[in-house]
Amino acid sequence: MSNQQIKRVFAENVAQNFDAYGFSRRDFMKFCTAITVTMGLPFSMSKMIAKTIEDPVRPPVIWLHFQECTGCTESLLRATHPKVETLVLDLISLDYSETLNVAAGYQVEKALHDSMEKNKGKYILVVEGSIPVKDDGIYCKIAGKTALESVKEVGANCAAAIAIGSCASWGGVQSTFSNPTGATPLHKILTDKPIVNIPGCPPSPYNFLSTVLYYLTLGKLPELDSKGRPKFGYGRLIHEHCERRPHFDAGRFALQFGDDGHRQGYCLYKLGCKGPETYANCPSILFGDVGSGAWPVGTGHPCFGCTEEGVGFTKHVHEQAEVKTFTPGSIYPDIHSEKKGGITVAGAAVTAGAVVVGAKLVSDVSKKLGENDSKDSSNQA
Repeated sequence: MSNQQIKRVFAENVAQNFDAYGFSRRDFMKFCTAITVTMGLPFSMSKMIAKTIEDPVRPPVIWLHFQECTGCTESLLRATHPKVETLVLDLISLDYSETLNVAAGYQVEKALHDSMEKNKGKYILVVEGSIPVKDDGIYCKIAGKTALESVKEVGANCAAAIAIGSCASWGGVQSTFSNPTGATPLHKILTDKPIVNIPGCPPSPYNFLSTVLYYLTLGKLPELDSKGRPKFGYGRLIHEHCERRPHFDAGRFALQFGDDGHRQGYCLYKLGCKGPETYANCPSILFGDVGSGAWPVGTGHPCFGCTEEGVGFTKHVHEQAEVKTFTPGSIYPDIHSEKKGGITVAGAAVTAGAVVVGAKLVSDVSKKLGENDSKDSSNQA
């Protein structure tokens, strides 16, 4: 049987067994379209993505775990379109993962080395967790090797690498002061390979999945920002799409947890929300497919900037953010201030200032008109 015949039989088998995975062909195409939109590609690309997914040649992936909490993998396990079994069994060939391996010990180590040898220069390396480098990396060891040794060995022959989560992307909580283990992000260890950072604590599984499918479909990595993050997922500030943004623009802020403003869903900027300086698509695609209650701001807690290096795990939780767009004005009346005569004290001050400025403007204009009238009279004389 030729390769073309094998591919056709496989595609037909996939189409006939969509129901077995809990979704129809229509649902499958909806998923492909959603991924296409997430990456900012034309709708016509959805058919190409579907073809890539149905291709029987699955790309080998080696997934390494170092200093982390496994939250990134846990987030991926809760993806619903597709589910993790579809990802692992149909979309990619996950040849090694400490969390998802069925085998253990020598068996799984042999599977790792067999995959590296068989797919030399073709496999995708995924790293979850930071790499300790202090004291020759003794703070994290797997199978008798330090994380530093492992990432250099496995990374030497990978086609590309993905740092999933804030720990692998820029060091995460382990790298905060005083960083006792010398926790280091992947891109500072593996400097000669194309690397994509998918930060977050945890990151959206769909940012990861979309990156993988983009690479498989087009044979190249998506457009990245200056920090190695795909722009389709990290090109806009959280602040720009936040559900509480209208309150920010109107000057309505929660001043403490549980106050009237907090209960009414006011902006959390003054409680330390880092959304105005953090780039991510959290409010757009959310988490866990359960609605807005699955991300910090949706639950009433400020964003702590986990996708942004130098913000998450670095700035104090309730320290106010540096607003990248504009700083809220100081003239907004305090929502708790006592109102007198239908206008707040702050509002009265603003109104009085406007009257003074307006009076001066009228005076200047009148003076100018008077000068012009004098000139006209002189010319006529």
